[in-house]
Amino acid sequence: MHRKSSERVELLSGVPFFDGFVDADLQRVVELSDEVTVHAGNVVVDQGDPGTHCFVIISGVASVYVRGEHVAALGPGSMVGEMALVDHRPRTATVVGDTDLELLRFDSKAFAKLLEEMPKASEQVMSLLRTRLAQG
Repeated sequence: MHRKSSERVELLSGVPFFDGFVDADLQRVVELSDEVTVHAGNVVVDQGDPGTHCFVIISGVASVYVRGEHVAALGPGSMVGEMALVDHRPRTATVVGDTDLELLRFDSKAFAKLLEEMPKASEQVMSLLRTRLAQG
């Protein structure tokens, strides 16, 4: 999954989370993130753990579990683990790859920069948080 920067920008332009981002924004996303692969069956984030990273799914499908109960399936464009970075509390769910996953990983500092530098990213994350909080 080691792509050139221009290939990563092109890839991100097709990911729903980054809808409306211009190439310069996508280039900054590339600079702030790492690409990682999580194989099917492996845990991306584990409920109760401290949050040090968040992820955007580039490809693949993952399941979300709260106290062992399946609550959602996530696909490309979904953000995972951002709530723990926003509210500085332990992870609220476990996310497991149903398939191999290609992810963008942001550490807490990079995530803060993303939100600070890009109003569009901040809007996306806040919208996502509102939706998740409304679902309870």
